[in-house]
Amino acid sequence: MTDDRSRWNEKYDDPGFELPEQPIPELESRVETLPDGRALDVATGTGRNALYLAERGYDVDAVDVSDEALERAEERAAERGVDVDWIRADLEEFDPEPDAYDVITVSFFAALEFLPDLKEALAPGGVLVYEHHLRSTDDVEIGPSSKRHRYRSNDLLRACLDLTILHYEERVRTVTDGTAAVVTLIARNSSGGTQSYPNLTEADETS
Repeated sequence: MTDDRSRWNEKYDDPGFELPEQPIPELESRVETLPDGRALDVATGTGRNALYLAERGYDVDAVDVSDEALERAEERAAERGVDVDWIRADLEEFDPEPDAYDVITVSFFAALEFLPDLKEALAPGGVLVYEHHLRSTDDVEIGPSSKRHRYRSNDLLRACLDLTILHYEERVRTVTDGTAAVVTLIARNSSGGTQSYPNLTEADETS
């Protein structure tokens, strides 16, 4: 068993270690504007994004290094009556199929070195939804203790400038039961100076 797998299994085996139950807020608010089809949830944990997308008709693959996390995710999927292809793998071992996914989600996982492969895995017009912790001078309560596992301001933005940035925000918000400094990015696998963009007012009215 890899060191990462052992470390994360210990975390998930701790009853006091809790992850958000709800999906990325920006994913929830924009889901009506996203392309249908296949989805990939990276570092799925207990499956909050994967389950949300599966309930909305996506064919979902979800990858995580932790056996304990995937066991909890599978239990939640059974309770909610949805199917997800749970994949136990370190991202260093995981080789996503190119041009395969219409939506890719990443929550609270430092994966800048894997972004080239994840972007290649986006289908034309596919959308990346990514949220992670930021380094901050604010007195936040949630997040990694080491700056090494937090992004600097604009790190994620710079890494995705070859995509069309539909939304980018750095802010403090509530995560589970505390505050966190968080970056949220929504980016589409498209290019060109003239494109079509989602009408969020209509999306809000239909959601």
